[in-house]
Amino acid sequence: MTQDGPFDMTVDLSETVPSEQPAAPQVAPAAGPAVPGVSEELRSEIAAQADVLQRVRTEVGKVIVGQTYMIDRLLMALIADGHVLIEGIPGLAKTTAIKTLSQAVKTGFSRIQFTPDLLPADLLGTQIYRVDQHDFQVKQGPIFTNLLLADEINRAPAKVQSALLEAMQERQVTLGDETFELPDPFLVLATQNPIEQEGTYPLPEAQVDRFMLKLRVDYPNREEEREIMRRMARREQPVVEAVVSPDDIRRARDVADAIYLDPKVEEYIVDLVFATREPAEVGLERLDPLIEYGASPRATIFLAGAARVQALMSGRAYVTPQDVKTVGADVLRHRVLVSYEAEARDLNSDDLIQEIMGTVDVP
Repeated sequence: MTQDGPFDMTVDLSETVPSEQPAAPQVAPAAGPAVPGVSEELRSEIAAQADVLQRVRTEVGKVIVGQTYMIDRLLMALIADGHVLIEGIPGLAKTTAIKTLSQAVKTGFSRIQFTPDLLPADLLGTQIYRVDQHDFQVKQGPIFTNLLLADEINRAPAKVQSALLEAMQERQVTLGDETFELPDPFLVLATQNPIEQEGTYPLPEAQVDRFMLKLRVDYPNREEEREIMRRMARREQPVVEAVVSPDDIRRARDVADAIYLDPKVEEYIVDLVFATREPAEVGLERLDPLIEYGASPRATIFLAGAARVQALMSGRAYVTPQDVKTVGADVLRHRVLVSYEAEARDLNSDDLIQEIMGTVDVP
């Protein structure tokens, strides 16, 4: 397929999205054809980000074996300023990966173990009455941090999930009659177990939609499993150093925002989102009874943002349709709600998203 537009490139996009998780991209120096409106300064900045990202990967790799897909998506969310929901069975290093990432970045970190008896005040904080001064003092909760690990988030009831909504969307918390800004950056990195249903609550759709990415983490391969066994047999555990500051993260965000997004790629993103709502418009009438609700407008916003970061992590100053495809499943899987008929056919949102991406015309 040959791209027509402000820049010329040849990309083979005839294949559909693979059923397995996409391989994690390796950061490369900025390369590719010249793009009108993209300065050499931006291309140099993109190349400089390779060193920043690689430093984080190296530190995290001291503890985490494999799981490059999950680590790169966490870095993507950090740069794109989006929350992440990680789904996987116990023992796949979900919590460890988030904690290790927080150690490699010079930011605040809090971990909250969500339980059925958790209260909103345990998360947000509360007002404490001071008898000696006859007034109330605000006691801020653990949510006032940069990286918030919400471990097993689906174990807490709806009132606790609702308490997160304002923080996730507005980056602020209201306690009594006062509103407090949360630190920058602020990310909720949540984990949940998909196989255990006892003592869990389904997350409200309004909250799920506020997660930029939903990741599904699978087992390590044989070589990775062997390395995990060897590392855990050692008495001394590696020490992770903080190698990236919040200023580095903010700089990476500025560079990602400057990545060129061609109008044709913008149309492609909108086409994908609309195909989840009206599949018959792209010749997928058979998906109509299988999709209960399509993706919300947040999917369009997050697809564009994640695709820009994907281009940055690939060392490019422009977004390609393949960037959109690479991040598409992670952005859409929790926003496309399947019907009972789809569940009866043992189909999930990933299956439908793959078919949509393989059908929608690529520019």
